[in-house]
Amino acid sequence: MVLRLSLLFAVLFAFWGAAAPEHMTATASEWLSFTISRFGWFYLLSVFGFLLFALYLAFGRFGHIRLGKEDDEPEFSRLSWFSMLFSAGMGIGLVFWGVAEPLSHFVTPASASTAPESAEAARLAMRHAFFHWGLHPWAVYSLTALALAYFKFNRGQKGLISAAFRPLLGDRVDGPLGIAIDVMAVLATVFGVATTLGFGTLQIESGLEMLFGVAPSPTLTVAIVVIATALFLLSSLTGLSRGIKWLSNLNILLAALLFLAVVVLGPTGFIFDTFTTTLGDYLGNLTSTSLRMSPFTQGTWMANWTLFYWAWWVTWAPFVGMFIARVSRGRTVREFIVGVLLVPSLASFVWFSAFGGTALDLQLFGGADLLSAVKTDVSTALYVMFEQLPGGRVLSLLAMTLVIIFFVTSADSATFVLGMFTSGGDLNPSHRVKLIWGVLLAAIALVLLQSGGLKALQAVLIVSALPFMLIMIGMAVSLYRALDEEEHDSRLREIRRLRQLEALEKRQQD
Repeated sequence: MVLRLSLLFAVLFAFWGAAAPEHMTATASEWLSFTISRFGWFYLLSVFGFLLFALYLAFGRFGHIRLGKEDDEPEFSRLSWFSMLFSAGMGIGLVFWGVAEPLSHFVTPASASTAPESAEAARLAMRHAFFHWGLHPWAVYSLTALALAYFKFNRGQKGLISAAFRPLLGDRVDGPLGIAIDVMAVLATVFGVATTLGFGTLQIESGLEMLFGVAPSPTLTVAIVVIATALFLLSSLTGLSRGIKWLSNLNILLAALLFLAVVVLGPTGFIFDTFTTTLGDYLGNLTSTSLRMSPFTQGTWMANWTLFYWAWWVTWAPFVGMFIARVSRGRTVREFIVGVLLVPSLASFVWFSAFGGTALDLQLFGGADLLSAVKTDVSTALYVMFEQLPGGRVLSLLAMTLVIIFFVTSADSATFVLGMFTSGGDLNPSHRVKLIWGVLLAAIALVLLQSGGLKALQAVLIVSALPFMLIMIGMAVSLYRALDEEEHDSRLREIRRLRQLEALEKRQQD
């Protein structure tokens, strides 16, 4: 039932975008305006609350609880584990926005009192890049992933979002209410991944144009999506331990090479100064930035950036959460949260320091004009920056290759997880189901790109994230109850064990 309903709604949405893109865009804009004006504050409070809850779980009394049996060992090494969760979590986004976002904030600062293209605008630009790609998105992922992993490996529940609600809903999770929760999770995943695949396709097109002079066209778009679809379906069908694992490790290797090249060839001292300064600025203003709206100026910056990102992360949470849960058996709650929350955030910080810092240095002090590329087409910003560095053509080719592989790993991870969600939580879904979702994901991304509906889908993301955010709050409450119950039972077992030891010692003394 979950498979049929999810496919029905996804196909109908794709047909709507193909047949009436203007109507879909207008409708989505109306929904977006209503959601932002009435519930923008709720997005900010909820995501900040998820971060606080994740930190409590990591460093509180539940940190010692293991995901699985007490003697379970992790299935993957820490390097492979980190590579897979990072590739699934935000790989394409970092490459796409690493240069474009800081420059965009530099042109249009978050604060109306900050002069555009000033030193203060550059400082704020880097701080907000850290903010959007740091602790908050990974807190959203870690909460969803921990709930799914715990109820699957510790309670023996199905690998479904609805299964995490059993402490709250009881057997009702097996009925229509549970089906509705799982369908919403599947649709959120489809919307989030389709948007990301759209970004990846646009950046591949820009790379082909700048490197080889291939002009963007509908035919080129179709060719990119078809080839990438064949690659990610092949990877997905080989399973976690082969295709997805190998490609994820290759991703990290290529990303590390590209990062090191930028650090060495770019303004090295400026990059490290940017990292330390921005990290302190980010941590010092974490609370105020997390709760900042603009009621007195009625600005749209928060809606265009922060609220869009928060909605994007929430719509990705079912997919990324389930994927991380699937590869995290045997780790303790503390190890899990620290690994999922802190390590990828730090990687994002150093990435933006290198790419965003280099771009701002070239713009401010290097005599380069990168802002024209951002204003014209943000997907070209990365390649334009590379033109200013030695070996820029090689760097651009490496970056485009990285985008392609990130495209493949994001999509094959998504088809794997969608297969699990629509196969009753089966940890190894059939090839047929993965094939169906892989083709449909590619078709939706292609239809939206061809019909100009990608911006409408971004609006739909923010709107669709609202009900799933309510689901995430319910998951947090349910997870707390379950962990508290296990901790209580663990204390009782320890007390009984100590009493038995005392009784044994007393008998031996007698």
